[in-house]
Amino acid sequence: MRLVFASNNAHKLSEVQAIMPAGVEVLSLKEIGFNSEIEETGSTLSENSYIKAQTVWEFICNKESDLRDQIDGVFADDTGLEIDALGGAPGVYTARWYKKNTDHCVDGIQTAPLTEKDIFAANRAKALRELEGKDNRGCQFKTVITLIRKPIPSLTEGKEFIQVEGIVRGRIAEEEYGQGGFGYDPIFVPEGYDKTFGELPAELKNHISHRARAMQALVNLLNKEA
Repeated sequence: MRLVFASNNAHKLSEVQAIMPAGVEVLSLKEIGFNSEIEETGSTLSENSYIKAQTVWEFICNKESDLRDQIDGVFADDTGLEIDALGGAPGVYTARWYKKNTDHCVDGIQTAPLTEKDIFAANRAKALRELEGKDNRGCQFKTVITLIRKPIPSLTEGKEFIQVEGIVRGRIAEEEYGQGGFGYDPIFVPEGYDKTFGELPAELKNHISHRARAMQALVNLLNKEA
């Protein structure tokens, strides 16, 4: 089975490839020649996940080549950090909570576009500022995955797509710890642990993370065919 993961994020891709069972090949957007930016215009994680999967699926189906005969489906994820004391924020705006990746000014002087690393550093700093002095630091990471693929009645039951989700509860640390992972990992301490995702080994994080749980739910559905 060959599935396309609708993401250009190398960290996410490596996580997903590590989770997928043998016999399922996961291709990146680059490998199928998809180079466009996908506008995430949804108001929920579910909507954004669907938008990304549907956009790439249409790209594959409209290709004047044998690409559509080589690909069995597309899946996409959208993930949000939901902080209890902030009413569930940043939620759907998790990746762009502080600043979008556009030109910006510092002290009136225009600088280069923010890199992904800069954006998430600013996002983490914002989270720590927002929770300063607050006792309630509870939160959760939630991932929604949408799978669109060639019709298989036993799986879709008349639906054009499948959605699954994974959630991991935890808390926001008082400061950053660890250099591993990406995004908010250095400030997120999963429930049952005393270290952040940034400190935990990648193998363990890939086993207990929100994305891992959503992926396992997807794998369970795919295994129903076997």
